[in-house]
Amino acid sequence: MGSNTVHLLVVDAHRGGHPTPMSSTKSVLRLAEQIDAKGRLSERGARSLIDAVDEFTHIASTSGCEQTMAFATSAVRDATNSDEVLDRIEAKTGVRVTVLSGRDEARLTSLAVRRWYGWSAGRILALDIGGGSLEISNGVDEEPDVALSLPLGAGRLTREWLPDDPPDRRRIGVLRDWLDAELREPARELRGAGKPDLAVATSKTFRSLARLTGAAPSGAGLRVQRQLTASGLRQLIAFISRMTRDDRAELEGVSADRAGQLVAGALVAEAAMRALSVDTLEICPWALREGVILRRLDTELADTRERTATTQSVDSVAAAQGLR
Repeated sequence: MGSNTVHLLVVDAHRGGHPTPMSSTKSVLRLAEQIDAKGRLSERGARSLIDAVDEFTHIASTSGCEQTMAFATSAVRDATNSDEVLDRIEAKTGVRVTVLSGRDEARLTSLAVRRWYGWSAGRILALDIGGGSLEISNGVDEEPDVALSLPLGAGRLTREWLPDDPPDRRRIGVLRDWLDAELREPARELRGAGKPDLAVATSKTFRSLARLTGAAPSGAGLRVQRQLTASGLRQLIAFISRMTRDDRAELEGVSADRAGQLVAGALVAEAAMRALSVDTLEICPWALREGVILRRLDTELADTRERTATTQSVDSVAAAQGLR
C-alpha cells in the first residue's frame, strides 16, 4: 500500500528459488493526497483503502495463494490515524497490515538489489524514490551499513513545491537548491560507509526516467541492462519541466497516474546523484516487494531449521535416556 497505488502481486515463490510473478493488479488511490490538515487519512481515503484490500484479498484467494503478506509504506505510516484504519481493515477483511518503517523500506530494498546482482557486485549504493519518501542504502552485505529514509518522495514534493501545471521555473530552481541542502548530511553519512562498486536505482520513477533517456522498454525483459546517466537526466529535466501533466502522460514509459509527479521525481534523482557523486545508475527490476518476499522466505527457512534442530535435540535426549 503505497502513496499512489495499492498493488497486489501474486508470485510463485519457494526457498532457494526465483520469485516468479504470476499476476499483478493495481488500484490508484493516491492515499498521500487524502491526508487532511490534521494529518489524518480522510474517511474517503480509508474507505477506498478498505475496499481495495477486500477486493485484492478475494483475488488472492481465488488465485490459490497459500500465504498473503500485506504491508504499507509512507502514506499510511505518516497518517496520524493509521492504527484506527488498520484495525478497520482487519475487521472487514481479516488481513493485518504491517507498516514498514522508512529504514526497513531501505533495508528490504537493499536486500532485493543484493540478491539480484549477487556478491560479485561488491559494495552497492541503492536508491529508491517513492511517492512519499526517498530510500538510500550503502553496504557490502545483505544488511546494509547505512539505510536512510528521507521525506523526499516525488508525490510529496509535487504537492508542496510544484503545484502549477506546467511547473513554475523559479520554483524548480528553488527546489533544486533546497534538495541540495537536504541531501548534504545524508550524503556525507552514506559516503562515509565506503565507496560503492555499483550504484543502483529501483522503483517506477527511476524506470520511467531511464526509459525516457533511451533505456530499453519493459517489453524487452527483466534482464536487459538499463541505465540512467546524470547527463541524460539533466537534458530530460529541461524537456519535461516545460510540459503539462497531460503532455507528459503521452510519453512512452510514463503512466497517467505518475505523470504529475515526474518532474519532482527527476529533480530528486538529479539531486541525489549530484550529492553522491554518481554519474550512472544501473536500473534494478527488483525492489521493495521482492525484498519483503525474500525476507519472508528467509524467515521460514530459519524457522524450519530451528524446528529441525529442536527435534534432533529431543531425539538425542530420548536416545540417551534409553541408553541409561
